[in-house]
Amino acid sequence: MNQSARQIADNASFQAFMNCYLREVDSGVWHRAADWSNATGLVFKDGENHVLEIQLPSQNTTLSVGVSYQSLVGRHTLTKVFQQQDHQLTWQSVDYFSVLMLLVNEIYGGTQPSSNHNQKHEALKTNQMELMARMIESHQVMTRYLETRADDDALQSLRFIDSEQSLLFGHWLHPTPKSRQGIHEWQHQDYAPELCGQFQLNYFAVDRSLTNQRSILDESAEQIILNNLQHASEQMPEQVTELSRDKVLIPIHPLQSQWLLHQDYIIDLIDQGKLEDLGPLGPLFTPTSSVRTVYSDDAAQMFKLSIPVKVTNSLRINMHHELEAGVVVANLLAKTGFSRRYPKFQTINDPAYITLELPDMEETGFEVIIRDNPFNAVNKSQQERSIHSIAAIAQGPLSNDDDSRLATIIQNLAKQENRTTEQVSLDWFTQYWDCAIEPAIRLYDSFGIALEAHQQNSLLDITDGYPSQYYYRDNQGFYLSESYRNLLIGLEPNVQNTKDLFYSDEMICDRFTYYLVVNQLFSLINRFGIDGLITEDQLLKVASERLQSVKIELSGAGVDLVNSMLSRREIPCKGNLLTRIEDMDELQAELELAVYTHIRNPLLGFVSAPVIDATVVDSTLVNNSVANSASLSTHEVCLESA
Repeated sequence: MNQSARQIADNASFQAFMNCYLREVDSGVWHRAADWSNATGLVFKDGENHVLEIQLPSQNTTLSVGVSYQSLVGRHTLTKVFQQQDHQLTWQSVDYFSVLMLLVNEIYGGTQPSSNHNQKHEALKTNQMELMARMIESHQVMTRYLETRADDDALQSLRFIDSEQSLLFGHWLHPTPKSRQGIHEWQHQDYAPELCGQFQLNYFAVDRSLTNQRSILDESAEQIILNNLQHASEQMPEQVTELSRDKVLIPIHPLQSQWLLHQDYIIDLIDQGKLEDLGPLGPLFTPTSSVRTVYSDDAAQMFKLSIPVKVTNSLRINMHHELEAGVVVANLLAKTGFSRRYPKFQTINDPAYITLELPDMEETGFEVIIRDNPFNAVNKSQQERSIHSIAAIAQGPLSNDDDSRLATIIQNLAKQENRTTEQVSLDWFTQYWDCAIEPAIRLYDSFGIALEAHQQNSLLDITDGYPSQYYYRDNQGFYLSESYRNLLIGLEPNVQNTKDLFYSDEMICDRFTYYLVVNQLFSLINRFGIDGLITEDQLLKVASERLQSVKIELSGAGVDLVNSMLSRREIPCKGNLLTRIEDMDELQAELELAVYTHIRNPLLGFVSAPVIDATVVDSTLVNNSVANSASLSTHEVCLESA
C-alpha cells in the first residue's frame, strides 16, 4: 500500500461525510475549475474539472472543494480543499478532518441561547458533541480495520463470509460509517466482522414457563439450538445433558450476555433458580456485516442476536414485534409462490425465534431470531458459490493500488470474452436488473409486499461473473400494503397479528423508492461510473427504459410506484446526516422513521413522462422543514430540524 491506513481512512471518512452534507444540508455552488481559477487564482490538478464553492456564513469562511468525478446519482469524488476566511484574498489548504469540524460547527453554529430557546440550545450542543464523538470514533475504528487487514487475501475471497467481512469503509453515504459505540477497543478483535473474530455463544438455561418460541420448520426453535450444539461436537456438553426437561436453552451474544448479567431483573431470576448462566458453548461463530447476525460454517442456521452496541444510527437490539413478523413473513412468502415463479429472486428467511418473556417487559434482551444459512460448508455446492452483498460489490478500492470488486469482475469478464468493459457492463447491469430490481417491483405489484432492499440486505450470486440470482435477507424489513390487506390475510391469516408491518401505499412508495433505487440501484450505477466502466447516464437510460417497459405489464400498486420513480422532480432520500444531527435512533422512533429529505431525481431526464411535483411525498415520512435543505443554509436546517 502506497497510502497509510490513516490516509485511506481520512479520505473515506471525508468522502462519506461531505457527500452527505452536499446531499442533505447544502449542495454548494458548482463551477468549472478553469473559471474558478480565473476568478480566484486557485489552480487544481488535471482531472479536477469542477470546483464546489461552499459558504459557511456563521464562520465567515468559504470552502473551495475540488471534484474529480461529478455524479448524476449524487456521490461525487472530492479532492483537495481550500478555505478563505473573512473575505481575505488568500486561500489556505485545509486537511480533511479540519474540514469536517468546520462543517459540524456550521451545522450547529450561530444558535445563541435566549430565555425561550436555552433548552433547545443546550440540546443542540449535546447533539453536536455526540456527532463529533461518533465521527472521531468511526475514523479511529476504520483506521484500525485498514491497518489490520492490509494485504489480506481474504478481502478478495469469493466465500460468502469473507465477503461479509470485507466492508472496511461501511455505508457509502453515512457521516459515521464505522461508528460502533458499545464495543470496547479490546473487543473489536473478537466481535467486529472486519477483524474476522470467532467466538462461542453464551447459553442460558431458562424455565420453560418463561419462554416463548415459534418455528415453521419441522424442528422447534429449541431443537434447532440443540442440533447446532450437537453438530459441533461428538457429544453434547455436560452442562446441557444434565439439564432438566423444564429448562430451555437460549443462545446470547457474548456482548449482550455481559450486559444482561449486570441487570437487576436477571440477577433476581438467577437467584430464584429460574435462569442459569451456562457460559460459552458449542461451535465457533463469526459476525456477518451487520455485526449482530452470526454465522458458522458448520451450522444450518444463523442467529440474529441483540447486542448493546450502536452501529451507525441505532442500538442493535431485536424488538419483540420483529420475532413474530419474521416467521409470519417467511410463511407468507412461501404461500405466494413468488420465488418459484421467479427463481432468480430468493429470500433468506427467518423461520423461527425464541425468547424469554417477563411481565411488564416488552423486550428482555433474550430475543433470538433464527435465520436460514444457505451458504454453510455442509452444502459443498453452496459453499463453492460466489455470493456477495451489493455493498461489498459497490465498495470502493481499499487502497490506490487496488480496483474495486466490481471493476475486477467486469475487467476479468471483458478479458475472457474479448469485449469492451462498456459492453460487458451493459450485460452485467441488465442481468442484475432481471435478478434484483424487476422481481422486487413485481412482488409489490402482485402481493403488496415491499422490501427494505438496501445494499447490505441484498446479495448477488456472481459465481459465473454475471449476476444469476438475488437473495434478500431480513424478514423484519418488509412493508405490507394496506390496500392488499385482505389478499394477504387470505394467504396467511397470521398476518393480521402483525399490524406493525402494514403501511399506506404512499409511505411504501417513498420508502421502497429510497431502499431499492436510491440506496441499492444508484450505488451500483455510481460505482460503474467512478470506475470508468460505463457512464452513469448510460445506465440511468437503461434503468428508465426498463421501468417504462415493466410498467406496461403491471396492474396493481406497482403502477403508481413506477410512475413515481419516473416522473417526480425530486425523490425521497433518508438523511443519515440529518438523523445524526438530531441524534435520533430510528429503530426506537415511532414507525422507525429517520429524517428524510428530497434529492433531485436523476431518472427524470431520461423519460418523457409527465413531471410530478415532489410535494406529493407523504408528509408523515418526509421532514418538511428539511425537504428543500439544499436551498437552506446549514444554520436554518439545524434550527428547523432540531
